[in-house]
Amino acid sequence: MSNLTSMSTFLLWEFSGVRELQILHFFLFLGLYLTTMTGNLLIIAAIVLDHHLHTPMCFFLTNLAMMDMGSASVMMPKSLANSIMNSRSISYSGCVAQVFFYMFFVAADFAILTVMAHDRYVAICNPLQYEAIMHKGACIQITVIVLIASLLYATLHACSTFAITFCSNEVQQFFCEVPTLLKLSCSDIYLVEVGVIVLGCCLGLGCFMFIIITYMQLFATVRRIPSVHGQKKALSTCLPHLTVVSLFMGTALFAYARPPTNASSDLDIAFAVIYTVIPSMLNPFIYSMRNKEIKTALWKLINSRLFFINFTEMCEDVL
Repeated sequence: MSNLTSMSTFLLWEFSGVRELQILHFFLFLGLYLTTMTGNLLIIAAIVLDHHLHTPMCFFLTNLAMMDMGSASVMMPKSLANSIMNSRSISYSGCVAQVFFYMFFVAADFAILTVMAHDRYVAICNPLQYEAIMHKGACIQITVIVLIASLLYATLHACSTFAITFCSNEVQQFFCEVPTLLKLSCSDIYLVEVGVIVLGCCLGLGCFMFIIITYMQLFATVRRIPSVHGQKKALSTCLPHLTVVSLFMGTALFAYARPPTNASSDLDIAFAVIYTVIPSMLNPFIYSMRNKEIKTALWKLINSRLFFINFTEMCEDVL
């Protein structure tokens, strides 16, 4: 096959050649995208506006919400635009940007979840020194380190992926997914990117094991709490984070822990939607339902918004 490294565009997978189904896909993805953005924006607004939520856990939750918004915005707007315009193309630079930013947001997302596990450990196992350990300066430093490490990891991914020779521009996925791009390679240099993927898997597994060990120690501490009420109160602060971690890892394993195939299918696209869109969409709902303080802050925010709208309408009627 001819060398296509000088290509200017890639062709993404088309959900359907039927125009009506393309419109259906547009509205389905639009609903998922708006739900994701609205839920995460509400979480951020509730935490910023309620001073009772200015805690290390909520600080990291705000960063998590921003990462979720970013990861959803990497691929869904382009997919929406292609559906409504009956197009499949994405520019070469656009594909590079998708790989870079998606890897950045996902890496930062998982790193923040790992830090949040440490935050819960300190809060429950070492409560007297919690404020001294998880102070504002430490939280900011941790976040900066996470962002820098994620930037380096994303840069490594993007550079190694697009250093390969592509023999086709047919991407059998609705966004520029790294494993799908590697299938287009016709040179051995793709092994460099495979090495980067293995490195990422090892780092991810290391973070996951850290979370597991942290929660084992945390549960051991909770069991020593004499009152049942105290045990339930301690566990209630951990359940949202544990649920989000389980969702994050579960959807990734669900998508990748299966035999690889050379041909794409509707099932591959469904798996991709599950692990790229669903966690970002559900995270704010998990935290708002499981955390009473956040739920209260959200109700205050919504009620104040409704009051503002009603007051504005009353003023317009009077005028």
